Amino acid sequence: FFNTTNVPAVKLAALLARLAPSGMQHVFFTGSGSEANDTIVRMVRRYWQLAGKPEREVIISRRNAYHGSTMAGASLGGMAGMHAQGGLPIPGIVHIGQPNYAEGGHGMSEAEFGLAAAGWLEEKILELGPDKVAAFIGEPVQGAGGVIIPPSTYWPEIQRICDKYDILLVSDEVICGFGRLGTWFGCELMGFQPDLIAFAKGVTSGYVPLGGVLVGGRVAHMLIEKGGDFNHGFTYSGHPSACAAALENIRIIESEHLVERVALQTGPHLRSRFASLAMHPLVGHAETCGMTAGLNLVRRKGATVHDCVAFPATHAVGMLCRKHMFDNGVIMRAVGDRMIVAPPLSITVSQIDEMVERIGYCLDLTLEEVVQRGWMD
Repeated sequence: FFNTTNVPAVKLAALLARLAPSGMQHVFFTGSGSEANDTIVRMVRRYWQLAGKPEREVIISRRNAYHGSTMAGASLGGMAGMHAQGGLPIPGIVHIGQPNYAEGGHGMSEAEFGLAAAGWLEEKILELGPDKVAAFIGEPVQGAGGVIIPPSTYWPEIQRICDKYDILLVSDEVICGFGRLGTWFGCELMGFQPDLIAFAKGVTSGYVPLGGVLVGGRVAHMLIEKGGDFNHGFTYSGHPSACAAALENIRIIESEHLVERVALQTGPHLRSRFASLAMHPLVGHAETCGMTAGLNLVRRKGATVHDCVAFPATHAVGMLCRKHMFDNGVIMRAVGDRMIVAPPLSITVSQIDEMVERIGYCLDLTLEEVVQRGWMD
């Protein structure tokens, strides 16, 4: 900051402008995704101050979302456990429900539920007053919340609502960005055009800490042309070593065609193999999107996802399953009784087969254990 930079940061900014969705030609570098979302809160509020509408400061997010661990990031996130530690959320951040069809789509098709879930945003805007709302933030696919894949109708309707009420749309791509869903950015797959994008993890494949914000033309013009200096920055913003690592990481992703491979080969194969896991007696349903996947452990299967019977939370079956996974070389996270995994973009078809076989074996071990404990119907 202070009008200084370095060569790797300049080269990376130019590369990101080439890869980003149309109109995202400016970059603000941070050290992490949490810092990126912190920065977005300030950018959003600064934008509306410069627009002469400082009263528009409320940012709407979703319950069970994850947007980082700073005070602002954890407030944007909708995780009750984080909010309970530290008196969060901070003022000016509110939450609506998540687009989890298995959780809330009873009696509706997935398409109908997608529109209904997006409608919760409009209801909240009208409740607060459109003149008070600054932005809506969401992950294209909720990652840490359990790989919640929204219906195809959801994000286009969110875009329509944001456009209708002139609300900034923010895509948190810390997990979904850089090819994980089979496109460079998840918003491209989901069919919406954000004003701001938070990124991190995938920009260096996690080898070196780096994050940032891609800024669309509408926001960039206001901040640059009317705002003067943006008094915000971090010691490690645009760190040259991190930017050099990102340049090499993206070079490898492009040269090995990893984004295309996820879209056309490994992603569809993972979907097919996870569909086979859905036949397991312990699995209520399984789903994937690119290189993200999740499955629900249930006490009794049903004809539809809404007919399944869950285990009591006190049984912590997900953690039992997680132990079997780790003991057998599979890094799979338990979010309650939902098991989630995000394989590396470089994974091969044969490695996916080996992974799914091990997951199936661990599901067998978990089933054996819960039957012995008398927990299955």
